[in-house]
Amino acid sequence: MPSETDATVPSPRGRWLVGAAIVLLALNLRVIVASLGAVLPAVRSELDMSSTTAGVLTTLPVLCFAVVGFGSGGIVRRLGLHLTTVALLGVLTFGLVLRTFAHGTGLFLVATAIGLAGAAVGNVILPPLAKLHFPDRVPLISALYGAALMAGATLSSATTVPLGDALGGWRPGLAAWAALAVVTALPWLTLLGHDVHTDPSGGDRLPLAQVVRSRLTWAMVLCFGAQSAAAYVQFGWYTEILVDGGVSQEQAGVLLGLVAGVGIPLTLALPWLMTRTGDRPILPIAFGLVSSAGWLGLLLAPAGQPVLWSVLLGIGGAAFTWTLAMIGRRTRTPAATTALSLVTQGAGYLLAGLGPFGVGALHDATGSWTPALIALICSSAVIAIAGAVISRPATLEDTLRR
Repeated sequence: MPSETDATVPSPRGRWLVGAAIVLLALNLRVIVASLGAVLPAVRSELDMSSTTAGVLTTLPVLCFAVVGFGSGGIVRRLGLHLTTVALLGVLTFGLVLRTFAHGTGLFLVATAIGLAGAAVGNVILPPLAKLHFPDRVPLISALYGAALMAGATLSSATTVPLGDALGGWRPGLAAWAALAVVTALPWLTLLGHDVHTDPSGGDRLPLAQVVRSRLTWAMVLCFGAQSAAAYVQFGWYTEILVDGGVSQEQAGVLLGLVAGVGIPLTLALPWLMTRTGDRPILPIAFGLVSSAGWLGLLLAPAGQPVLWSVLLGIGGAAFTWTLAMIGRRTRTPAATTALSLVTQGAGYLLAGLGPFGVGALHDATGSWTPALIALICSSAVIAIAGAVISRPATLEDTLRR
């Protein structure tokens, strides 16, 4: 079995091939969620899907990302990072195609869960892939795949309906995204001869029972969970909050796209920003403050300056990629990176699930968005506080030895 040090891509050209493959992988990981959101009314109508079932469907991504993310460590250790990538793309492709054959809600939910399981494993292995192949460029590769995650969501949201119109309906419109997953698998197939297992010979494994004893781990979980909760609130409730505040439905849809679009250039600028700020907690505190300002503006004057509130929330959303990049910066080996990524994303997505559910429950209980928006302002403060802990210059391995 190859070790972590000898299972590397053998040439600079091969190194950048895997860099492009990582970015392509990230481009796929939000497509199964965002493409469905674009055609959900048509899907609900044709499948006679109840509001309750639709609510389960919108919560399913966070649940799958959490549950499957926690359980993916053993898969990576047995198969290796590269073979796991090929396998997850196969699972994602199968789920994308299978749900277009569904004529009932049961099969549609199962097929979506299958595809989401593939995406969940992809979420977890992005940081260790970056750490393995680009140990000296972790912020750069993290920024690139973070931007690709956002770009995949934006692209599939914007083009699934036109694709469906051109191909004959929502079913081929959703299935078309399987082609992207197939193309993405091709470069990974060429890398199977240079695979790496994060638990070679059982010697380098970092048990999760040890990882969860670190304060750094829980700071990662809180920061990731708070930001992801806000992001899924935006996916599920942002347009409705704006419309109830006096913004037109058409403008609200554009503003939701603006939130995602603002994050892409800022994410690409993260390597430069992280170099300039070093280990000072400037970035996470800024992300927390800017997000708080966006939610506060939405609370006080939703129709007053909705473009400004959307831009502020988009800037704050860069905390997502910053946290993923810090997983690699706060670990020394791919094994530790994988372990920290498992706990951060597994527990973090469980927390994130409370966001859209809690916002809906608070609105139903009070008939107002005010309590939910106050809660979101408080959760933005968590990003700043937990991010300040993450910024301290100590690796996970250092904290476990104390």
